[in-house]
Amino acid sequence: MSGEPSSSNPMNSHAIRLLSPEEAAPRLGQLAALLAEAVEGGASVNFVWPMTASKAEAWWQGALASHARGERLIFWAGSDEELHGSVQLVLAPQENQAFRADIAKLLVHRRARRQGLGRALMQAAEAEARRIGRTLLTLDTETGSPAEHLYAALGWTKYGEIPGYATCADRSRRAAASFFYKEL
Repeated sequence: MSGEPSSSNPMNSHAIRLLSPEEAAPRLGQLAALLAEAVEGGASVNFVWPMTASKAEAWWQGALASHARGERLIFWAGSDEELHGSVQLVLAPQENQAFRADIAKLLVHRRARRQGLGRALMQAAEAEARRIGRTLLTLDTETGSPAEHLYAALGWTKYGEIPGYATCADRSRRAAASFFYKEL
């Protein structure tokens, strides 16, 4: 599947690709810019303002190293030149959980939102999880966020909520987190 379009939404031109480590590494700058843009737009993805390019690049360097070790899969949505979104499938490393993975860092650029791209990225990640034998997926997200509504609409099951779980990107408050799973 690497390098080949895995999905495309007929309503737009966002091709989704599962990147190989060799394809992902040279895209560090674009991936970091997407992360910084998402955080500056208020996304609750583990960072607070100010979100700098160096913070985003440092995080992505670690993610790319993890990808190269086979610990995660990185999906790219957009053209070769322009990144509109990304999501990751983080494979559980435990021997007794070889059937499980986590969804991480669903990021959609503000200019590409409300076009079905988040849905398409999630569907691509779920399809690849199925293909590689990962039949239980988990994730967490800010309670009440658009992402929470997306996951529910995609058939994910909310199994809990923790109040005051993470500081919002703008540092204005500590938001609750909702936890979801999906059996494939």
